[in-house]
Amino acid sequence: MALVRSLDEFAHEPEPDFDRFAKALWRDGKPDRVPFYELFANQGIQERILGKKIEGPADSIEFYYRMGYDYAPTGVGIPMACGDLIDTSKGYPIRDWQSFEEYHWPDVSDLTYDMFEAVGARLPDGMKMVGQTGGILETLEGLCGYAGLCVLLCDDRELVAAVAERVGVLWEAAYRGMASIENVGAVVISDDLGFKTQTLISPTDLREFVLPWHKRLAQAIHDHGKPCILHSCGNLEAIMDDLIEDVGIDAKHSYEDAILPATEAKRRYGDRVAILGGFDLDLLCRSAEEGIRAHTRRLMETCGASGGYAFGSGNSIADYVPIENYLTMMDEAWKIRGAI
Repeated sequence: MALVRSLDEFAHEPEPDFDRFAKALWRDGKPDRVPFYELFANQGIQERILGKKIEGPADSIEFYYRMGYDYAPTGVGIPMACGDLIDTSKGYPIRDWQSFEEYHWPDVSDLTYDMFEAVGARLPDGMKMVGQTGGILETLEGLCGYAGLCVLLCDDRELVAAVAERVGVLWEAAYRGMASIENVGAVVISDDLGFKTQTLISPTDLREFVLPWHKRLAQAIHDHGKPCILHSCGNLEAIMDDLIEDVGIDAKHSYEDAILPATEAKRRYGDRVAILGGFDLDLLCRSAEEGIRAHTRRLMETCGASGGYAFGSGNSIADYVPIENYLTMMDEAWKIRGAI
């Protein structure tokens, strides 16, 4: 065997079946084969693998179909002006009550579902969409800045609550809208809540300002009989019981070996929540072919043998992931997914 360097070498015949993925998400026994999951693959990765330009969201369907996913990730449009979470020099729109009152808050009627219409019209048989958008805490950071949010948590918690309320109401409407679409099979709460050693704000503050809204989002998803996936990076040990028992998530995604390997997450939480992904991105980027195949088998066999698991990376297929490493990981997963 060798590294798989192109889609032409990736000789696997897609047989999408969203029920397979749903069975894993609900932890409803063992699917006929281990399903695959990624929050998303970077557009540049998709284009280099497919060998053509991605002009719109519907063009991504071919990528997810040919790589063996049972769904295509699809997002709702929320026209909200936020600052940059990476480049803090540009500033943030909400600093105090005056800027809060002056901020142009979008209305529920401003939400757009064009992507769902475009993708849904071209889905192959067996595939569904998985709805997702940015998160509550991430949006609070985008509106106030991370440092600004931390200052406000000390100086003006009423303002934090007011911002969270305006964001939460809009997000709840967006999630009810996504979950109500017939060929949406699951919805993701995508909200990075932590970093390597702890949560980004205190567990107490998360319980006051963020998790109650997550609970309402999960309820909106469940009201339509669909599973709720949480994607969150970071060390969430302090709030995992809250997320499972109170918020009511059905599956958890994003694992880093330096924080919590997916195999350990499966041992700790696998009887209460589905575990998704887990191939550490650093390992995926740096490993040789033999190591990629061996780690793929290890994850598939350890986490997938009892169901309640979908295989994929620990986070997403970022633009810096070597294409041949990603293709080799998926090639090995394809070869053994029905034998686990």
